[in-house]
Amino acid sequence: MMNTMKIMIADDSSTMRTIVKRHLASIGVDDVVEAKDGDDAVEKFKLHAVDLVLTDWNMPGRTGLEVLKEIRKTDSKIPVIMITTEADKSRVMEAVEAGATNYLVKPFTAEMFKEKMEKYID
Repeated sequence: MMNTMKIMIADDSSTMRTIVKRHLASIGVDDVVEAKDGDDAVEKFKLHAVDLVLTDWNMPGRTGLEVLKEIRKTDSKIPVIMITTEADKSRVMEAVEAGATNYLVKPFTAEMFKEKMEKYID
């Protein structure tokens, strides 16, 4: 069954965006908006009615944290999941305080991804 959710993936790595898209497809989500960096993410968030945002932390332009803060100015409810490396884990609390819904630590398996997404995919 295909899901009707639209999800934005913000990551400056096209490889990472492809991996995340593949994981989303495996759980039935194929409506994806891709953003190549933080500035692109903020622009596309304004243009598209997305249901969930997956954002990398470290990106050129705005960081994932800045993208999160920008989204929270206009939308307090949309789930925003920060994708971060193990080294950034200490900053996770900062993201949570800024309104991050959840986080996913890289590298992650398909199973970890699915588990994290299950709460948000209807």
